[in-house]
Amino acid sequence: MEHIRWVAQPKLRNPVVVAAFTGWNDAADAASMAVRAMIEGWNAEPLGTIDPEEFTDFAVARPHVRFDAAGRREIVWPQTSLWYASLPGADVVLVLGPEPSMRWRTFTQQIIDVAVQYESSLVVTLGALLADVAHSRAVPVMGTATDEDLQQRFDLQTSQYEGPTGIVGTLVSRCADVDVSALSFWAATPAYASSVDSPKAALALVKRVSQVIGAPPPTAELAAAAESYAAQVDALISDNDDLVGYVRRLELAGDDEIDTVTSSAPEPSGDDLIEELERFLRDQ
Repeated sequence: MEHIRWVAQPKLRNPVVVAAFTGWNDAADAASMAVRAMIEGWNAEPLGTIDPEEFTDFAVARPHVRFDAAGRREIVWPQTSLWYASLPGADVVLVLGPEPSMRWRTFTQQIIDVAVQYESSLVVTLGALLADVAHSRAVPVMGTATDEDLQQRFDLQTSQYEGPTGIVGTLVSRCADVDVSALSFWAATPAYASSVDSPKAALALVKRVSQVIGAPPPTAELAAAAESYAAQVDALISDNDDLVGYVRRLELAGDDEIDTVTSSAPEPSGDDLIEELERFLRDQ
């Protein structure tokens, strides 16, 4: 953990580590928004930061200049930050930052070392993809893991994906290499609304993570924002008859599938979601 700058050294009980990264793995900012909601909703405290110097191309992820309370100019560097919180269900460590530009093996080792130091019970990574789903329907969330016990315990899938990957996939793979339990949740967001941040998808991820942790989900702000999101996307597509028709076909396809298979909320099958995820990663 040579690249971690500690802010606190709390005593945590086998915390669940939850990580998301902006950029390639974060369609509609859903994954990063989910972790921000957990940080704020669970009143998480700063734990530390990962020094960005070794992992960031600052020509790509540029630092910002701002004025502090005293009117002095300061540089704000893009960095990965860690928070912690003690919840009724479990302790958690929350990780959020930009996808690093370089030295991924060293970077992921920093997070794994934190998990090992605190005897973490589980590492959960979050991602979001663009898919053929309707914004007016329930958000499909796919869970994957390489460990069979985790698959059975949390009703997860086995990914057979081969191709380009991001820091989320790298972190899960590295956890498996050192026998740290890890799983990944991906939320599907509408491809036709890729420019609109999706609090609705973030809310679905927060609920899924909270189920795994056994803690009450911080949903109030995201739920309110999700209602505005629906109206925003409706306005985005309203002037395009072709797009309106396309969304209606997505809605009908989802409804027909649910009527045929189950009476629960509309959601594509696990195999369909895995195919969507694999196509998204390859296209990216």
